[in-house]
Amino acid sequence: MTEVRVLTGAALDAALEDVARLRIAVFRDFPYLYDGDLEYERGYLQTYRDSPGAVLVGAFDGARLMGAATGTPMEDHAEDFAQAFAGTGLPLAEIFYCAESVLLPEARGQGIGHRFFDLREAHARALGRRYSAFCAVERPAGHPARPAGYRPLDPFWRRRGYAPLPGVAASFRWTDLGDSAQSDHRLNFWLRDLRDPPVSIG
Repeated sequence: MTEVRVLTGAALDAALEDVARLRIAVFRDFPYLYDGDLEYERGYLQTYRDSPGAVLVGAFDGARLMGAATGTPMEDHAEDFAQAFAGTGLPLAEIFYCAESVLLPEARGQGIGHRFFDLREAHARALGRRYSAFCAVERPAGHPARPAGYRPLDPFWRRRGYAPLPGVAASFRWTDLGDSAQSDHRLNFWLRDLRDPPVSIG
């Protein structure tokens, strides 16, 4: 059975190289189609070393990291997200940003996705945050790489108490699989008020 535990500080730092490899492996799949490399990943993940409020929730099979979910105070990502939230009336200092959740296929179906959110939201509350937010990649329904039978995660997120924030989005550049250059990708934000009653999963 996979063990899920919270890592901060030095333990978080020590796991980030494995997180980088997980991101590259899992984000190759639709809807991300991310053709990643370790050099970029190491730079991206530096935020989690630099942020005193960062958290990493790891899913372990023995010593092997099978999955990971990260989060930081939203203001640590102000350069990327401040403009997106500028017209919402939501102060970045009240929001905790749940970044990636990556899990290898062989570890799925154990409820780990819910544990990832449970533990990051608990961390956010401990920091005094009112809201939890994340962003999801937008791909057109007719995208040629969309697998047959693909099911978006929207129902899972809604059961967690999240709802999309209309018009609140960020744009990032990365290279899609099969492409030779980077392109722009839209990511839409979802938000949950952490004062709402705990989510009942059944």
